[in-house]
Amino acid sequence: MPIAQLKVNSNKQYALIDVRKHHHDIFNGSIKFAPSTFTLVGIPGLEAEHIWISIPFCLIYTIIFLGNGLIFHIIRIDSSLHQPMYYFLAMLAFVEFGVSASTMPTVLSIFLFGINDISFSGCLLQMFSMHSFTLMESGVLLAMSVDCFVAIYSPLRYTTMLTIARITGMGAAIALRSIMLMLPLVFLLKRLPFCGHNTLTHSYCLHSDLIKLPCGDTCPNSNLGLFVITFTFGLDSLLIVVSYVLILNTVLKIASGAGRWRALNTCVSHICAVLVYYVPMVSLSLMHRFGRHLPPLLQTVTANAYLFFPPVVNPIVYSIKTKEIRNSIVHTLPRKRGEF
Repeated sequence: MPIAQLKVNSNKQYALIDVRKHHHDIFNGSIKFAPSTFTLVGIPGLEAEHIWISIPFCLIYTIIFLGNGLIFHIIRIDSSLHQPMYYFLAMLAFVEFGVSASTMPTVLSIFLFGINDISFSGCLLQMFSMHSFTLMESGVLLAMSVDCFVAIYSPLRYTTMLTIARITGMGAAIALRSIMLMLPLVFLLKRLPFCGHNTLTHSYCLHSDLIKLPCGDTCPNSNLGLFVITFTFGLDSLLIVVSYVLILNTVLKIASGAGRWRALNTCVSHICAVLVYYVPMVSLSLMHRFGRHLPPLLQTVTANAYLFFPPVVNPIVYSIKTKEIRNSIVHTLPRKRGEF
């Protein structure tokens, strides 16, 4: 065999070895490649209408920030609302404010200015903050169900059982649980090679969306993500159901029908908050697991409902259904107008 042909064959063998070594290094984590940016997507098929679609999104964010900000402010300044139930409601308003603030920069950048790119670090930060606040919201809803049970089961000891110190401890535990569960997911994503794949399917960075892109082994991410969902949403929803079973058992022991109605009426707003939170969240989770064949538009609408529906609806529901909140708003707004 000629020397030149030997050199060509030798070069091909070395090239093949290099390619195999490269793939081996990628899947063993010794080579790490992260894209400098991710590309976010608005609403598939309606890219030409994004400027018009931005109008309802701007309106939604305005309602969210004004509604939840007003609830938080009313509870802070009105001493008659310094009670356990309203402290938990202030926590709920705060975490919903945080969820919306996490998504607003990318959503409005896409629909208003056509900016679809977000840095790798910025995407991880958005994912961490957005999911942390949604996990906190689940914990706050559980704490509110405990509040309802204590108020109905032992109304005379209500304020002595749920003291400021205990409420503060519950809030700190909810926040710490969410942060500690989300941090490992961020570090696991940073170690994965993405190999040039950087297009996401939403207007913000979801963990379930990000783990579809790497070319490495994402089993640890999926398993930890499943554990987080089970330990937060799954456990919280189960405990909420248990608390309402106990509430119903307590209510049925009340002799008068009017007393039963008053007791149940205190839980109506919380039941609405639980439904508007868990129904879109469960629907989105099922879509990501089993609905890959579904139209992208349906997935986008469900994802937006999961993030925007609870922060919009809850302040309205609590303002309408809670007489003390409604009266405080009515008395505060005229005073504010008079100051100007």
